[in-house]
Amino acid sequence: MSDENGTPDTTAGSPGTTGSRDTTAGSPGTTGSRDSTAGSPGTTGSRDTTAGSPDREAGSSGLPAGSRVAGTPAAPRPEPLRFFGTTWVDHDHGYTPRRIGVAVGSLLAAVASCLVLRFAYEGVALAGTGGFVTVLVVVMFAISSALAFRNTWDGFTRRADPDRQASLRGLLAIGFVGSLLAYFFRSLTEAPGEKLHRAEYEAARTEHERRTARRTRNPSKKRRRS
Repeated sequence: MSDENGTPDTTAGSPGTTGSRDTTAGSPGTTGSRDSTAGSPGTTGSRDTTAGSPDREAGSSGLPAGSRVAGTPAAPRPEPLRFFGTTWVDHDHGYTPRRIGVAVGSLLAAVASCLVLRFAYEGVALAGTGGFVTVLVVVMFAISSALAFRNTWDGFTRRADPDRQASLRGLLAIGFVGSLLAYFFRSLTEAPGEKLHRAEYEAARTEHERRTARRTRNPSKKRRRS
């Protein structure tokens, strides 16, 4: 085709436009190229290091899987005592000197407390409040000291009730002389509270040994029985 002047038409039938290759759809550089995201060997064949890697399965500590015994309970530890720590278990590391120190210290503290209470009694007597008030003060300190002694002594052999202890806190503070005497007499035979702690510790050890023996028992015997 040509226009009115006879010049050939270069837009419709020119060989340069009609027979040119499509460089976007059918070009060998795009159609035949490998997909670098889906089928490339670097991504498809790479080893997954998060899900199935042996290092993750073994654990973060680097130990091989199965090296630890799962569910094994920890061994019980002795509970420390006031002024003695854990020396009461084997009677070592200054157990005997500590007992002597607690006995002497509690006795001296009790004697000093009695002297202070005597001065307080003399002050009340000099105040001229009357014999009834004086007798009432003496009886109050005597009853408080007796209750404090009994409560402290029982606490060496059994666990005290927290609610009861909270309700008797004021009374025990008044009768602190009885608590000091309880520490003195108990220290003559053992560390105060040693009997209770030893019984609980031995029971916990027995229970721990029983559980450990049950867990480490041969599993083949259970299979034969079933």
